[in-house]
Amino acid sequence: MKKILVIHNRYQITGGEDIAVTNEIALLKKFYDVRTVYFENTIKNFLLQVLFFLTNNNSQSYRIIEKELIEFKPDFAYIHNTWFKASLSIFKVLKKHNIKIILKLHNFRYNCTSSYSLSTHLNNKKICLACGLENNKYSLFNKYFVDSYLKSFLVIRYGKKYFNVIKNEVFKILVLTKFHKDYLINLGFDQSKIDIFPNYLENSEIDNDNSNKKHIVYAGRISEEKGIKELIEAFLKSEIRDWKFSIIGEGPALEELRLKFPKIKYDNINIVGGKSNEETLKIISNSFAVAVATKLFEGQPTLLCEASMLNKVSIFPDSGGILEFFPNNYPFVFKQFDYSDLLKKFNLLSNTELVLNQGVQNNAFISEYLNQDKQISKFEKILNDKTK
Repeated sequence: MKKILVIHNRYQITGGEDIAVTNEIALLKKFYDVRTVYFENTIKNFLLQVLFFLTNNNSQSYRIIEKELIEFKPDFAYIHNTWFKASLSIFKVLKKHNIKIILKLHNFRYNCTSSYSLSTHLNNKKICLACGLENNKYSLFNKYFVDSYLKSFLVIRYGKKYFNVIKNEVFKILVLTKFHKDYLINLGFDQSKIDIFPNYLENSEIDNDNSNKKHIVYAGRISEEKGIKELIEAFLKSEIRDWKFSIIGEGPALEELRLKFPKIKYDNINIVGGKSNEETLKIISNSFAVAVATKLFEGQPTLLCEASMLNKVSIFPDSGGILEFFPNNYPFVFKQFDYSDLLKKFNLLSNTELVLNQGVQNNAFISEYLNQDKQISKFEKILNDKTK
């Protein structure tokens, strides 16, 4: 049985990527000998952490991985997020021990943090659709973290080296969509090292309930680039504005959203706040549809795939590779940034027969697309490609 060491740096607020990694580990453990190493972005010694940032090497992370390599003796290292505690040092120790590497890219941060120059980052565009950073004609510096020059400097110092590692080192890169594969090829990556491998999602055992036909759900990060304000405003203009709309999640725009849409004035808009994934799925199972209006490229939309597993329809923008997870001629997709088109999709929810039929089609499509046997067969092929 092949041995796989999975390495992942968890996010401070659990999101779709963390959930995806957990689900994938559960799948791989059915077929491989899997050991996991999780890093957390806590800072116990500030001065030591500054040193790690400046050198882009974390000696503690290096030692943790080396200990696992000596004890576990894996055939492969399967890496997800590395920012920031895992650090680039994990690539060095894996190379030292001649461990075959597979890296999965869940987002586009590697490109957004690959230059100190704002104009290089934006490439003459008004906004970066990968991270949401907007053009500022008075700024030359690529201020990736808009609230901090120091954090931006450190992540770019890290990102420039990370970009060179993933572009030039010889290891397999996994992406979630054809859109992302084409994106990498356009950046000059060798297409032979890139494979499409979507995140596994097990069919939910939560009872599906269509009894509440007047309830829509958004679940995810509460931030400006997710387009939640525009989502609610389109809903309030729709023919179904008397339905209930639940907003689930945490993030920097949560309190601002509560102030803009106070319950005393908008009693059918429920700004829920954070919920566990299990609690969120139960809420979705008792709703009629889910809706998102992201302003960015997206990888694999965990929320929308989970909704499909529950026979629900999803309203979403034609952004990045989202449509790759839905049947052909999908009727509830809208043109990104066209909020009049979004309004039409909300109105389409009043067609109950269409919604229910499409929910069944969504379930059939995603269940086949993310089929366990197909996923494992593809992963095994990826591993075998690495052993040639």
